[in-house]
Amino acid sequence: MQIEHPLQVDLLILGAGWTSGFLFPLLRRKGLVYAATTTSGRDETIPFKYDPSSDDPSPFRRLPSATTVLITFPLRGKGPSSHLTRLYTETHRDISATTPRFIQFGSTGIWNTPSWNDSSSPYDETNPRAVAEDELLAVSDAVVLNLAGLYGGTRQPRNWVDRVAKTKAELKAKGALHLIHGDDVARAVVAAHENFEKVKGQRWLLSDLHVYDWWDLVLAWAVDTLQAAEDDSIEDQKSQTVMARQAELKDWVVELMHEEGVRALPRDTPLLGRVLDGRGFWEALSLIPMHVLRVPGGR
Repeated sequence: MQIEHPLQVDLLILGAGWTSGFLFPLLRRKGLVYAATTTSGRDETIPFKYDPSSDDPSPFRRLPSATTVLITFPLRGKGPSSHLTRLYTETHRDISATTPRFIQFGSTGIWNTPSWNDSSSPYDETNPRAVAEDELLAVSDAVVLNLAGLYGGTRQPRNWVDRVAKTKAELKAKGALHLIHGDDVARAVVAAHENFEKVKGQRWLLSDLHVYDWWDLVLAWAVDTLQAAEDDSIEDQKSQTVMARQAELKDWVVELMHEEGVRALPRDTPLLGRVLDGRGFWEALSLIPMHVLRVPGGR
């Protein structure tokens, strides 16, 4: 059965990925008309695959006219931002009397100074994503939301430890962690759409206003797991392996604190390397993020 999509929407989401699980419900609660694309057209979305090397306008003609277009997938280097915005605008000129506005999801990885960074701080202008973001801001009415680490639902930072700290040396190198919950990403998108004039023409660093210390988190999670299992009889090999891993992580943090002269956790900001100040966007719109990572022990 062919799905009928609206011809005009408030928000068009190019690339309905993980964040859409938080964005769609909010859009419905707000009464905003939206449409979304995926490469396959799954879940009643519009099939659309962006090809920066093609000037064929037909994929864009299948898209509805939108007040705001959210680009969730990364654009890289010079050219794609101009190309995408031009093809979309040209194929919808006869449908809409207004020029579409664009929101691009970016990454906080473009800021790499090992100290405080905010939305106005110097960034790596050679970073391919930063190049594309700069082009988007130059050629269209646009906002860039540079997202900190995404979490929420089943996507939890606690599950990242084995990937980022396979060895003690890797854990030693870990400094600050910055996060933003999917719900707050959705709120930021809607707020930018509804208050576009207040935020347009800029890139905004989006975080939950917290700086987390990887050592502090790893120790808290390890101790929490070990304490929860303390009174249980652990007989199966898998559980024993998990407990051994948590004990190892706990010992690594304690050893690193001694070796590096760290008196308490979380570490002082100068010891964490790159740290991010995400106040700008929230202050511009008189909002605050609603989610903060809950750490065992109440921190």
